[in-house]
Amino acid sequence: MMLKTYLGPIESEEGLHYLRPETAQGIFINFANVVTTARKKPPFGIAQTGKSFRNEITPGNFIFRTREFEQMEMEFFVEPSTAPEWFDYWVDNRRQWYIDLGINPDNLRLWEHPKDKLSHYSARTIDIEYKFGFAGNPWGELEGIANRTDFDLATHSKHSGVDLSYYDNVTDTRYIPYVIEPAGGLSRSFMAFLIDAYSEDLAPNAKGGMDKRTVLRLDPRLAPVKAAVLPLSRHADLSPRPATWPQSCASAGTSNSMTPARSDGATGAKTRSARRFA
Repeated sequence: MMLKTYLGPIESEEGLHYLRPETAQGIFINFANVVTTARKKPPFGIAQTGKSFRNEITPGNFIFRTREFEQMEMEFFVEPSTAPEWFDYWVDNRRQWYIDLGINPDNLRLWEHPKDKLSHYSARTIDIEYKFGFAGNPWGELEGIANRTDFDLATHSKHSGVDLSYYDNVTDTRYIPYVIEPAGGLSRSFMAFLIDAYSEDLAPNAKGGMDKRTVLRLDPRLAPVKAAVLPLSRHADLSPRPATWPQSCASAGTSNSMTPARSDGATGAKTRSARRFA
């Protein structure tokens, strides 16, 4: 499953390396370092976004089976007896995250992996799926939430000889934390937000008919352009003022665009263009 490569100009066993199939392993390796330097106590999480690589035998299916992809992962470390409770928490939290950013709840569903189909490290896994509407099977996975138990930290400890257990001085107990892992595809999430935000409306035109307009109704936190400056006039007394507004918006942390005033004073086309990202 992993992509094999070699470091350096010569293909030898000394230079044999594999590209990471997921971003999680770097987090597990740095668990003890984070506990020590950041003085963290379970429950806490470490999250990152990055590229992963898999040697897919039959790549394709649009963005759902590629050899290189962007992955969002978090490893949430908990005391073992609390793992079931935290697992339920993160399933609900991650589903609500999509809803809060504009996804219609009717387009989301949860699918739990059967016990006989679970990964070797997982005690329980639930996928959050989105209704992409593809022919055949309209549903596709956005992300999976897994209870990875102590498999990763225990395995790293076994093979590296490094103690990755945690000592709780309040309860005077030492344990290897369990891990709850939400892992999602960045491209898949991006596509889901675009699909749910896409809409069309009708507006009267100058000829007495109706024009169909395309509008992308993104949540403001996702919109690439949050404000549009559309001057109505090129009059010498009026033009200087709106020219300063984009910089004011940028200073306030608001992404924006500015379209110069048209000679005929018409703003309809500019407004429609801006609304595509409203």
